[in-house]
Amino acid sequence: MQGSRGVSDSDSFIEEVTEEVRRDRLFGYMRRYGWIAVLAILLLVGGAAWNEWQKAQARDAAQALGDRIIAALALEDRNARAQALGEITVPNPSAQAVLDLLAASETATESPQDAARRLLAMAEREGTDPVYRQIATLKAVALPESGLDVATRRTLMDGLTRSGGLVRLLAEEQLGLIDLETGDKTAALERMMQIAADAEATAGLRRRVTQVIVALGGKPPETARIDQVGATASE
Repeated sequence: MQGSRGVSDSDSFIEEVTEEVRRDRLFGYMRRYGWIAVLAILLLVGGAAWNEWQKAQARDAAQALGDRIIAALALEDRNARAQALGEITVPNPSAQAVLDLLAASETATESPQDAARRLLAMAEREGTDPVYRQIATLKAVALPESGLDVATRRTLMDGLTRSGGLVRLLAEEQLGLIDLETGDKTAALERMMQIAADAEATAGLRRRVTQVIVALGGKPPETARIDQVGATASE
């Protein structure tokens, strides 16, 4: 009994000594390497502060840009609005694309050829987001008296028909209008019928192509007639 008690006391003593050694080592490590923990905390706090500062700077820049655009659009003269928009400096290609679309809209009435050139230049510019390229190309082709010949407009719209969703259908609509312009009523009617029956066509697009179909003596698909009746009832 006494022997076992002696062994137990020895084990407890060894454990206490081992724990004390561990504690001393831990404090030693903290004294030696504690600055690393402090530095890590400072970096975390500093990084968070830097991120917040960057976000605040981005918000201020976006607000300033919006104010300049609003001020430009508030001018009474179209040419003055277009010039003011062209003088705004923007931070990225997407913002530049928005400015180009706005400026082209201001010049489209008096200088449709200049507007079309601006839009197509934007569509070809490196770094422009695909959605802005598509919008610019559609607007350029749809402009009356854009100066673009039939072959160029067909090529541009053929390229967009390979896109998905509404862009494809809007390009098909423009191709149908080009068919009408060149006297190919059969091709125009067939194309408009396909658009009217397409499940992805919006109600507004169906109404437009339905009007063309009726004008050409055709019978719109059932879905297009339902949209037309619904639109008339809502009016």
